[in-house]
Amino acid sequence: MSIGELLAGREGLRIADPRQTSVSVHTYLRDLIISGAVPPGTQLKQAELARVLAVSRTPLREAFRMLQEEGLVSAEPNQRSVVLGLDAEELDSLYAARVTLESLGARITAGRMTRDEIRAATAAYKEMDRTYRAGDLASWTVAHRRFHRLLVGRSGAPVLRTISSYAEQSERYVRIDQLTHAQDFDARQREHQAIFDAVRDGDGRAAVMEMAKHLSGTARRVVENHAPGRGTPCVDAAVELLLCGCADPTG
Repeated sequence: MSIGELLAGREGLRIADPRQTSVSVHTYLRDLIISGAVPPGTQLKQAELARVLAVSRTPLREAFRMLQEEGLVSAEPNQRSVVLGLDAEELDSLYAARVTLESLGARITAGRMTRDEIRAATAAYKEMDRTYRAGDLASWTVAHRRFHRLLVGRSGAPVLRTISSYAEQSERYVRIDQLTHAQDFDARQREHQAIFDAVRDGDGRAAVMEMAKHLSGTARRVVENHAPGRGTPCVDAAVELLLCGCADPTG
């Protein structure tokens, strides 16, 4: 099926600021891929997309470059790319990095959130609950991203940039987990609450373990559904490393 056929009847691209056309195109295509509206294996031809989206080739090429960096589309010659499917090895490596960095971020942030940040995290948590139950997964993603960032907010700019990049690359896997385990939303919310409680209350050890549990759980579920029996050796190693770091040296 062509991209034109896949997009028929869907809300079109909106560009609020012509100076940000490439960003708007990237966000639009990224959301379509992550939501599954444009499935793995779909060929993305720049000429066809330029016509369908009514944009020039220049911002489209930049949007493709960003999608390629995120591992969402392949880099092909002749200005043609293919939407990539789930790569279990890549997911395992990506989530191992997330487990390590975000657990570190949670420990650094534990006990250091301001009142405004606590209120913002509480609001983001409630917004996650509201938007998910309303079926507005795009808005849920925004609230979820904001919630996680607040819980690692004292990590420092270099670490935060890396955390944000990895989190964005993980969003397609989060969406897959949601769609596959829709009945488990309340359990995921309890995990979010446990992380928040630990960070807010200054319990660094619990913050590390709750964050690691939450992220590793997502990785393991998605990999098991996609490649049963493969396991997540990188994620497992990251969690083991954190367990050693959180062990009581006095025994």
